[in-house]
Amino acid sequence: MYKNHKFKIKLIVLIVFCIIGIGILVYNGKINYKNKYIVNKNINSVREESKNKEDKNKKQLDAKRKELDDLCEQGYNDFEAKKYAEAIEKENQVLTQDPDNYRAYTIKGIAICYSKLTSENYKEGIKEIDKALEIKSDYGYALFNKALAFELYGYYDEALIWYDKDLAVENRVWSYYGKASIYGRRGDVTNTVKNLKIAIDMQNNIKDVAKEETDFDNVRDSYEFKQLVN
Repeated sequence: MYKNHKFKIKLIVLIVFCIIGIGILVYNGKINYKNKYIVNKNINSVREESKNKEDKNKKQLDAKRKELDDLCEQGYNDFEAKKYAEAIEKENQVLTQDPDNYRAYTIKGIAICYSKLTSENYKEGIKEIDKALEIKSDYGYALFNKALAFELYGYYDEALIWYDKDLAVENRVWSYYGKASIYGRRGDVTNTVKNLKIAIDMQNNIKDVAKEETDFDNVRDSYEFKQLVN
């Protein structure tokens, strides 16, 4: 009987320890779950804060980009309106804030070339356009304007080369027109008509422009030219 009583005591002690052990496990499990919950909550909070910050930065960058794009476009419109000084000033403002803006370099360069027909302006304008091409070598508008600058200053062979470089990356109507006008000055009826026809097929109002263009005076009386523009 004594042995049975001793066994019961041991059994009770064992059960108590088991209950305590289970309690400890349950308690630790709750603590671990709580800690894990807190950690996950903190991680999600940090992620959300980081995402909100990124979204805010992106909106700010997008707003700044739009502001610069609008200013660059205003400079382009000034150039088209022959307000060369205003165009150069606006593109300088863009480049101060965005030194890699190849469109701004291009517009500034061609505006300099047109602002005053001097060798200094020619060199400076070409230099600005070359900066655009250093950033983006296949930028069609820069290729076109480099050709236009060469044509403007009478470097016709170079202009033809660069018009072709532009046409290798884009189908620009005014590059065909530029080639036609150079051949027109040279009295080359065949190449004038060939390139002008492509330009007219692309944009029919080119025909009216060509009728008034003095560059075609040397081919204007030819049968082929008359047939094309009339």
